[in-house]
Amino acid sequence: MTAPATRRHFLQRAGAGFGTLALQSLLGGEGLLSARPPHVAPRAKAVIFLFMYGGPSHVDLFDPKPALTKWQGKPIPVWKTEDAFMGGKTKNVAMASPYRFAKHGQAGIDMAETFPQLARHADSLCVIRSMHAESNNHGPALFQMNTGFIQAGRPSMGSWVTYGLGSESANLPAFVVMLDHQGAPVNGALNWSNGFMPAAYQGVPFRGSGEPIAYLTPPKHIARDRQRARLDLLKRWNGEFAAAHPAESDLAARIESYELAFRMQMSATECTDLSREPEAVRRRYGLDEKVTSHFGRNCLLARRLVERGVRFVQLYSGGNEGPRAWDAHDDLKKNHDLHCAETDGPIAALLDDLKASGLLDTTLVVWGGEFGRSPVAENGKGRDHHPKGFTMWLAGGGIRGGLIHGATDEFGYAAVDRPVSVPDLHATLLHQLGLDHEALTYRHSGRDFRLTDVSGRVLTEILA
Repeated sequence: MTAPATRRHFLQRAGAGFGTLALQSLLGGEGLLSARPPHVAPRAKAVIFLFMYGGPSHVDLFDPKPALTKWQGKPIPVWKTEDAFMGGKTKNVAMASPYRFAKHGQAGIDMAETFPQLARHADSLCVIRSMHAESNNHGPALFQMNTGFIQAGRPSMGSWVTYGLGSESANLPAFVVMLDHQGAPVNGALNWSNGFMPAAYQGVPFRGSGEPIAYLTPPKHIARDRQRARLDLLKRWNGEFAAAHPAESDLAARIESYELAFRMQMSATECTDLSREPEAVRRRYGLDEKVTSHFGRNCLLARRLVERGVRFVQLYSGGNEGPRAWDAHDDLKKNHDLHCAETDGPIAALLDDLKASGLLDTTLVVWGGEFGRSPVAENGKGRDHHPKGFTMWLAGGGIRGGLIHGATDEFGYAAVDRPVSVPDLHATLLHQLGLDHEALTYRHSGRDFRLTDVSGRVLTEILA
């Protein structure tokens, strides 16, 4: 005998083809993702964060240090033994960069030979040479760069942006994450977590191939009109329930998540179908070359997501640990040769497209990792973790291009001129999106939390 249909039965069956992730994270409550007005007039509508996981070396890419050549093989006076993360493997022995540097653009931005394509965009970049962070360990440093705090449990920056502004897209997540083909970074999904906020604000990982989200496509035997009929029945039942319990809104919010997932079945698949792009575009992003195909695909997809109203897109270069990431302990040149080759062309193509379409004016592109690398050698030809001074760059979204901001000392050891903390960076990114970092708070456990915690200032000197 067939059991009678119940609301629980229909909820379970309706969700079967949408995927647990899509249902739980896209909309956690009624109105949570509704677009909301900014605090001030925004210069940017979206962020693309190019996260070079593992720690790209500032002194080998954007912050040349002739003193390291002069002191090659000798101890540098500023180094402290306790700065070494790898202990006995890292010695106070200056290590000159293996790369040649040249000045590019009218502003004369210093860039290593490893970025020949990105160099074309030198006048669009604001290179911050004076970043500093609090931890020299990947896990805490990733937490700080992503959530503003070195311990787990806080919402990520993408979650704060989504909470503050809501979503511009009715058919796609507001916050999308794309990983390296070799795996996720240390901490995994905690890097894009909603923390103590509702699940609606967490990042949604998109796959590098196939379905963008696991289980988004329903089983073949369930036709779209059948799904639609189920959802309509759920709406009717929900209306009856709401009429009887006007203060109870959880069920209505859950039904809305089904509705969004239903719409995503078509919109997400269309967005990730890169065969729709002209061959010349695919070639510029390096989709036909093994070394650039994965990161190039993610950069092209980031552009398509922003075009469709996605608010915050984060791309990871480097996966898992060690040489698979920008974590050049053993051989700096071998490591950075590979990762620069993987990312140079795709990033340049992304900036080309954003500039050509006018989207660079309203899209803030961020490049960087969780920290830099040591000016002294590890195992003779590698570099250790180093948070006291490193480089990040910004482009678009109302940021001044062709600008070098701040400086490290002559060895690249520490930020000494106009130091920029991670809270300062976060405050500036929020400001460009129209959010006051001191006013953007979330009440949790009796306290008003902020992305910038108790510090942070907007870097007005780098704003256009």
